Amino acid sequence: MDTPPSPAQTSEPPVITPDDKDWTWVVERRCPECGFAASDVPPEAVGGTVRDLVPRWVAALHRDDAQERSAPTTWSTLEYGAHVRDVMRIFGERVQLMLDEDDPLFANWDQDATALEDRYDLQDPQVVAGELAAAAETTADRFDAVADDAWERPGRRSNGSRFTVRTLGQYFLHDVVHHLHDVRA
Repeated sequence: MDTPPSPAQTSEPPVITPDDKDWTWVVERRCPECGFAASDVPPEAVGGTVRDLVPRWVAALHRDDAQERSAPTTWSTLEYGAHVRDVMRIFGERVQLMLDEDDPLFANWDQDATALEDRYDLQDPQVVAGELAAAAETTADRFDAVADDAWERPGRRSNGSRFTVRTLGQYFLHDVVHHLHDVRA
C-alpha cells in the first residue's frame, strides 16, 4: 500500500478550507475568539493602533517557527503575515477610494486564491515583515489623513456589505488583531 506524500514533499501546500463567514458583525460586537471590540476604537485612533500592532507582527515573523503550520490545514505565521500585509494594502486602497469617490464598489478580493497564487507559504518571513510594516505605515497614514467630516463616507464590498470609512477602519483592525491571536503574538 502506497502512502501519500507528506506536505513537505508536495509542490503545493495543503489546502486551507476557505473562510466564507461574513465577519462584518465585528463592527457591532466583541469577537468571542480574539476578544477585540472594534467599536471601542474611535476612528481617529485607527492609524495609531495599526502602528502599535506592527512590532508584534514583525516579532512573530522573526520567530524560528514562522514557516511551520501548527496543523496541515492551518496557516503558518508566515502565511498569516503575508495575508495581513495584503490586508494592509487592500484596506489602504479601499479607504483612499472611499475618500476619492462617492460610494465606490470595491473590487472582489479572494484571500484564499491569493494565498495560493502568491505562494504565501514560500515567501521569506523577514521580507514579509518589512513589507507588512511598510504597508501598515501607508495605511495608517491614510486613516490619519481622514477629515472629521469624512468618517461617514460610504463604500460597498462586492458582496453588498456596506461600510463607512469609520466602520471599514474598525473592521480592518479586527482582521489585524484577530490574526495576531491566531499566531499567538
